[in-house]
Amino acid sequence: MTPLVCVSNLSVQYMSRRGLAQVALDDVSLEIWPGETVGLLGESGCGKTTLALAMIGLLPANARINRGSVRFRGLEMLSRSASQRERRRRAEISIIFQHPEMALNPVIRAGDQIAEVLRAHSKIGRHQCRERVEALLNQVELADTRIYSAYPHELSGGERQRVVIAQALARRPALLIADEPTSALDNTTQAEILTLLRRLKEQFQLALLLITHNPLLLPGLADRTFVMHAGSMVEETTPAHLFAEPRHPRAVALLRCILPLPADCAVSPNTSIQ
Repeated sequence: MTPLVCVSNLSVQYMSRRGLAQVALDDVSLEIWPGETVGLLGESGCGKTTLALAMIGLLPANARINRGSVRFRGLEMLSRSASQRERRRRAEISIIFQHPEMALNPVIRAGDQIAEVLRAHSKIGRHQCRERVEALLNQVELADTRIYSAYPHELSGGERQRVVIAQALARRPALLIADEPTSALDNTTQAEILTLLRRLKEQFQLALLLITHNPLLLPGLADRTFVMHAGSMVEETTPAHLFAEPRHPRAVALLRCILPLPADCAVSPNTSIQ
């Protein structure tokens, strides 16, 4: 078996209007296996979203890939044309962005936005499309019939996030990328969304990349966890080992934001992935 996604030695820079380069990713490597959940943990601005966008070919125009490789099902993606990358992404990769209110069109009803995704990827009749959308809404626990015809502003934050998840599932992807999917939600709704993602991952046999700054989201969901800092991978571990024996100072700092750690929980600043 080969990895579903294999990122090797990827380096990305953002170019300013004056031609100055800012390093976003520095020699980053990561693998995701079919059906696996990988956590990507790090503070804001460390390069987590840049890595996700590079994986799916959606980097902004001012981004430059200096070196590295991104393979999906063994096929190199960076050497392919934009249209070829787009076809692969549409066929097998979906992403849930951090703010659902930004991902949804405010003047289109929720059900119609999911239907647009279905019609874009298959020839489907109106009646069949309506049934498929309702089934997707049920799968993300939005059985209320009002949801289909509601505009985004008429929905709660949790309901909007579930609509975005339904859009992502409409493609039946092999890989689902969830970029800070709970950061704008209250604690109760966060737990509900995480439980939903866990159930849907198992139901659809998805590989899941969970991007977060909150270590508490990882136990019970992630099989492996990568810690990022300043554009680099600084630790690879499991959630259990991350909480029990964090090795890198950045991992310790992230844990200290949410948990009281003993004063002797410190590691060398030169610690890196073994």
